[in-house]
Amino acid sequence: MKRFALIGQPNTGKSSLFNRLTGLSQRVGNWPGLTVELAHAKLLLGGQMVELVDLPGIHDLSGYTEDEAVVRDVLSATAFDAQLIVLNAAQLDRQLPLAIQAIATGIPALVVLNMADEAELLGIDINTQQLAAKLGAPLVLVSSKRMQGWDAFKKGLDSLARTPQPAVNARLDAIADTRTAQNHARQALAGSWHLPPTLPARLSHRLDHYLMHPLLGLVLFVLIMALVFNGTYLLGGPLQDGLGSALDWLKNHWLAAAVSPLPTWLQSLLLDGVWQGLSTVLTFAPILFVFFVLMALVEDSGYLARAAYLTDALMSRLGLDGRAFVMQLMGFGCNVPAIMGTRVMREKKQRLLSMLIIPFSLCSARLQVVVFFASTLFSPAVAPWVLMAFYVVSIAVAILTALVFKHKYCASEAYLMEVPPYRLPGFKHVLTRAYGEVRAFFELASTFILLGVVLVWLMTHIYLGEHTLADHLGTLLSPVLDPIGIRHELAIALLFGFVAKEILLGSLAVIYGVSDAGLAGAVMQHLDWVSAMSFVLFTLIYVPCLSTVAAIRRESHSLSFTALSVSWSVALAWVLCLVFYQITSRLV
Repeated sequence: MKRFALIGQPNTGKSSLFNRLTGLSQRVGNWPGLTVELAHAKLLLGGQMVELVDLPGIHDLSGYTEDEAVVRDVLSATAFDAQLIVLNAAQLDRQLPLAIQAIATGIPALVVLNMADEAELLGIDINTQQLAAKLGAPLVLVSSKRMQGWDAFKKGLDSLARTPQPAVNARLDAIADTRTAQNHARQALAGSWHLPPTLPARLSHRLDHYLMHPLLGLVLFVLIMALVFNGTYLLGGPLQDGLGSALDWLKNHWLAAAVSPLPTWLQSLLLDGVWQGLSTVLTFAPILFVFFVLMALVEDSGYLARAAYLTDALMSRLGLDGRAFVMQLMGFGCNVPAIMGTRVMREKKQRLLSMLIIPFSLCSARLQVVVFFASTLFSPAVAPWVLMAFYVVSIAVAILTALVFKHKYCASEAYLMEVPPYRLPGFKHVLTRAYGEVRAFFELASTFILLGVVLVWLMTHIYLGEHTLADHLGTLLSPVLDPIGIRHELAIALLFGFVAKEILLGSLAVIYGVSDAGLAGAVMQHLDWVSAMSFVLFTLIYVPCLSTVAAIRRESHSLSFTALSVSWSVALAWVLCLVFYQITSRLV
């Protein structure tokens, strides 16, 4: 089977192109011989199967960032049959040097000029035949968003796949340095790539006047995120209720009858343990899907880069830069890829400081916990603002952490950020991405959830003397949990929540012995709102999950730093919950 490498700079639509080609069949895993996780997928080209490997986005093959080193290591250690070099057609003056370096490696190449629609809108004229001749490699002009030029692109891929050529490793000694590659790029673009004398005035200039204003821009950012949170409830709430009712009907009218011949203890395990735990988590699929759709619209439109620009001045006071804020926002989806994304930072101290604050991002796993308690304890008009308040808390805790540790991990790396143009996200692409995020969430969580709810059921049904194992655990931890208002029966949920936050709500359903529909009533019966909010606050701040801890250990290459990250988050969670509970319980 042939193997193709996908190479390109960030914000060129490389991942979008990869998703268009592979659909939802891609996988992420450690690359052979390297401690690096890469996305790869198999697809049919030219009548044969080809493995497409999506390499990290880089600016220069001769650079010094960790991602650039990763790409060089993969190219040198892996025999590739061809490479797809993805460039932004509207920015060839800055991106063509990378293509020249990649072609020089000796691996057969197809140059893909993406975002052809944007280049056309800007009035840029490209002579693709002349440019291909100068580069000495075939070239196609496409728009992955609009599928423009797709037939020519597929023909180029099929031609590469049919070419009977041996796989080769990159000749890294042939890579030109940055200045030489830039000189070659200027020569290649002369007469082949024409910019209009004056770029046409665009609506984006007027939007940026407001959205990137130092003060008004921050206000608008808060309002935009508030719309996202309110939209998540407005659209996802009814869908969540409908799915919950359907799962309850399925349990009462089919599953209960199906397991009735089984022993009583096994019925309880399947219905009160496995089903209640899994169904409670499943009911949050609509909420997560709507949230990821809205976040994809915000991100793909080009707005998040502007948010990074707005916050760069603030982040610099914390010893970081706008990239750390982007990683923080990425952590709202999942902390693990955000931790891995810190590789774009050259200085290790800045990477370590970023890895300390990212775990406080309210990830999708913790999102379902916050959504549940906000919906249970507050009215529909107030719940979205409670959700937003927890996002504010997560950012505030991250800022506090950066202030505490910025002198220990002080860095001075210069940061140059390119703000992409505004784009209208493709409807199909947004839905596909949101579905992929939710599917990946459940694939990652399914094993943990199933194992977790079974263990919770066992601990709540196995007795030592007159009390269950869960009661003994709660009694053991009560000196720690009582001062912060967390009842002893919730100790087991927090314990398994360390493995994966996806287990928390399923654990509560098993602990209280109710269905997903009855969990809200059980919480209202057993917890007052102050205790419940203390529990959610602790869930937000303490260790996100075992996968994140493993990612920090892998990326920091330091067991002591990983221990610092875990112990700091647990201690900070306990102190803040102590302050919140002791003060609030006395005021209400």
